[in-house]
Order: sequence, then C-alpha cells, then structure tokens
Amino acid sequence: MNETKILLSEKELPQKWYNVQADLPKPLMPPLNPGTGQPIGPEDLAPIFPMGLIEQEVSQERWIEIPNEILDIYKLWRPTPLHRAKRLEKALATPARIYYKNESVSPAGSHKPNSAVAQAYYNKKEGVKRIATETGAGQWGSALAFSCKQFDIECTVYMVKVSYEQKPYRRSLMHAWGATVHPSPTKLTNAGRTILEKDPNTMGSLGMAISEAVEDAATHEDTKYALGSVLNHVLLHQTIVGLEVKEQLKLAGESPDVLIGCVGGGSNFAGFCFPFVKDRLDGKDMRIIAVEPTSCPTLTKGPYRYDFGDTAQMTPLLMMYTLGHTFVPPGIHAGGLRYHGDAPLLCLLVNQGVIEARAYHQNPVFEAAIQFAQTEGIIPAPETAHAIKGAIDEAMRCKETKEEKCIVVAFSGHGHFDLAAYDAYLAGQLEDYEYPEEMIKEALEKLPKI
Repeated sequence: MNETKILLSEKELPQKWYNVQADLPKPLMPPLNPGTGQPIGPEDLAPIFPMGLIEQEVSQERWIEIPNEILDIYKLWRPTPLHRAKRLEKALATPARIYYKNESVSPAGSHKPNSAVAQAYYNKKEGVKRIATETGAGQWGSALAFSCKQFDIECTVYMVKVSYEQKPYRRSLMHAWGATVHPSPTKLTNAGRTILEKDPNTMGSLGMAISEAVEDAATHEDTKYALGSVLNHVLLHQTIVGLEVKEQLKLAGESPDVLIGCVGGGSNFAGFCFPFVKDRLDGKDMRIIAVEPTSCPTLTKGPYRYDFGDTAQMTPLLMMYTLGHTFVPPGIHAGGLRYHGDAPLLCLLVNQGVIEARAYHQNPVFEAAIQFAQTEGIIPAPETAHAIKGAIDEAMRCKETKEEKCIVVAFSGHGHFDLAAYDAYLAGQLEDYEYPEEMIKEALEKLPKI
C-alpha cells in the first residue's frame, strides 16, 4: 500500500470501548482500603467518582458502549490518521516498515481527550458542578479543561510545579478553556501545606498533585475528581486508539510485529496496545514494548507491590510496579512520565511477560525526536519521543538482521508547547539524570506492609 496516511471515515469510528479485564491471563488484584487491608467497594469510591465511572472501573464485560454524546465530540478529531513513516525509514535505511498513530490532532494535541470527554460526560450526567484534577506535563489538564467546557462544568487543575514553570503555554491553553490552574504543591490544601512545610523548594510530583486534587474533591460536595491515567476506566476509554489502529492496519494489509509506546501512568500505551493483547495471548508472534525514562524507571526497576497512588496516602492501595509513593523523580522535560507507579492492568501484563519494558536517558530520546521531526515534520512531545527512540532502535535492529518487520508507534502528542526543552537539548544543556538508587531505596522502605 503506497498511501502515507491510512484514514477511516467517521462512519467507521468504533462504537464500543474494549475492556481488557475480560481477557487477562490472571485476575487483577483488587484495590485495598489502607486502613482495613480489605478490598474496596463502590461505596468507597462514590465520594470522588460518579457511579457511571465506578461501574466501568470494576466491569468484566469485554465491550462497553460509547454514548452518542461522547461520539459526537470525538468526531471533532476522530478517527485519527495512521501514518507510514516513509521518510524516517529512508533516513534509517531500514527494511522495517514504521507506522505511527497520530493522536496529536486532537484539540489538546494529545490522546488525553479520549478519556477526558468521557469522564466529563459521566460527571455531567450525575449533576456534578466542578471537577478537580492533577496534571504532570499539562496534557491531561488541558484535555480536561476542554472537555469540561463542552459540558459546562468548572475545572480546577493542580499542575506539578516544575511543569507549571517549564510549560507556560500549557497553562495558557487551560485558561483559554476556562480552567483554574494552580502550581502544585499549593497552600490551598492540607496535603500541599504539609508537603511545603517539609520541603518549601520542592519541584512537585504527580503523586503530590494527585493528593491535592483528591482532597479538593473529597472536601467539596459539588466536586468530583478525575484522573488522566492509571485507573481501569481511563485505560478503557483510550482503547478507541488501538481499535482504530487494528482497522487501519487491515486496510494497509499489515500485521504488527512490534507495538511501541511511552509509559508514565499507562493511559496512551494501554489504549494503543490493549486491543492487541488477546492476539498476543492467543499465540500471535508480536512484541509489545513499553518505554519509560531512566530517571523514573518504574517498570524496569520497581518492585511489584501494593502502594499508594499518591504522596499523601489518600488513595486506595494498588498492586503495581512502584518506586515508592514518596519518591520525587528528577525534573526531566517528559513531565507526563514522572510518576512513581503505573496502571495496575499494565503492570499485571508486564508481570506476566505479555508486555516488555525498557528505559532511556533524555538526551538520546531528544536525538531521536529531532531525527523524527526532520524527516516526518512533526515535533513530538518529550513523552512521545521515548516511543520514537524505541522504534528507531527496533528499526536499526531490523537493518542488522535484514528483517522486514512492521513496527507501529503510539504517537501520543505533539511538542509544540515543549519547545523550551528542544532549545535546551540543542544548546547541549539537558542533563541525563542517573538512576537515583539511594532515593528510590529510601522511598521503597516506606511501602505499606501488605
């Protein structure tokens, strides 16, 4: 097939989300109440989530219908194109065929609205007036700001302080869509004040911002909480990406040999690859590779344990790979990948050997991003660039072995709001942080004893 872009029509937009819980190799360990050590129930989640999302969180049904109101908004940018990276292939002189699923065409410039629109819809359906959330690099915050505006809901965002300062135009985007944005940690919550008392100069972390957003929701009757990754229902909503990829590859006459995506909490990666997991479990010869930063190596260095999803220990305990809920990652520019844990569903599949993981330093990641930008024309987000680095490595391996493999990349977002990071890289000012072994060791000592 000679097309550069493989396109689906709006009529071919998937009508259902795929729930991988129906096809897991073993059951998912339940979230636990940290006080009792017992599995939590819907009543434990009701103070911060609408019941429609709680039902999706625990559902074992393979397919879940997408409401028309959500599909109507999805059609602003979905289905998204699948590109053949012909110019990158030529530059690499590889026999591999490289494709990338371009989620940067959404209003927020990333995959995040796929869940943000759905979460705003289910909150609106239950009469919620305001949603509180956190954001790392700002992609989730901007996506939720956009989505809340579509359903006339107020939006409050706690943005990790280092990203708040590094990425001012992400803030501008959230403000344009009517959201209130705070650099986290703040003095507005008990969690934030406690953190600042211990370290007034902290750069913040996603775990800290989650603590503040959860507390905000729990202490205001008109407010619910929304999370942009990790939870089952978020990964469910994102599967529209992989479902489209499956149809587009069929049109191209392709079958994937390697699927690659970046991982922070797991939403873009899971949405991209989960629709292929059953094929892999059924014997399809396919590798699924998760790429993370060396400075926050959750899947590659963390133990598989129960831990809190946030710094202030307000969330249920989740079974996942973790670096410890008190671990604060170095301030790399891929802010969306600076999280101490990962989605339990993703972690289970890594633990079972269905998915493999690798980690990269940020300088080689930016080198790959520049090569992609100079061949394919799109500036990748620093997070997305991790997946591109993985794809280039796989393509170069094919060059050595002379294998004509089909490599498909989750292009989770553009880097138009990350140009300061590119300036720093081109000026030779980016630091490759060493794996912070002592810091992680200290954090792991504080894991809950389960």
